[in-house]
Amino acid sequence: MTWNIHGGIGPDGRFDLDRIAKLILRHDPDVVALQEIETRGRGQDSLQPLRMLFEARGHWHEARTISAPDGDYYGHALLSRWPMRHGRLHDLSFSDREPRFAIEAKIDSPHGPLHMVSAHLGLALSERRMQAGKLAKLAHPSGGEPGIVVGDFNDWFAFGAVRRALRAVMPQRTMLKTFPARGPIFRLDRIYVKGPARLTAAWSDREARTCSDHLPVIADIAPRASD
Repeated sequence: MTWNIHGGIGPDGRFDLDRIAKLILRHDPDVVALQEIETRGRGQDSLQPLRMLFEARGHWHEARTISAPDGDYYGHALLSRWPMRHGRLHDLSFSDREPRFAIEAKIDSPHGPLHMVSAHLGLALSERRMQAGKLAKLAHPSGGEPGIVVGDFNDWFAFGAVRRALRAVMPQRTMLKTFPARGPIFRLDRIYVKGPARLTAAWSDREARTCSDHLPVIADIAPRASD
């Protein structure tokens, strides 16, 4: 699953991470990427529902892209019920735009290692063009294991920079409309898959429209084409 949770604020203007966590747990994904995790102005104790979700998964890496002097932050995270190795942050920041990072990790699934990349890309065209090129390079795992790239790519054009850069190396992708959640028309949030894994199904959850301004993307992925 990948989901931009909009800082835990739904279209009703209410901050409520409990409903975010409950929806995620209902789908019970093995791996979940969350964008727009926000504690600024609320304190880190506000993340308690997400902390319980993190602990239920047991393994995670965070990208705190903006940190406040008091320790509060804004960023995204990759969670897994399976062990993660070689977790790294890759700087995708561009000029004077908002800082951006990609999370890269190897996940030791019961079916073998998975190469995962999670990202939240920028809003400017020139910014995403640079970031898309870096993502395409990260999508090439050195060990030949299945590759999965997930996140909010902010790429709403049919032939946008991210789609052009990734389609050659990650030919399988979800095509669900996720934004705005109340009546989605843009495919901002996607899951890309590289063989030998196979994307077998993808869906969203309309109930999430009460939780965030994005809908989540949920997918079933077979680690090997024969599975």
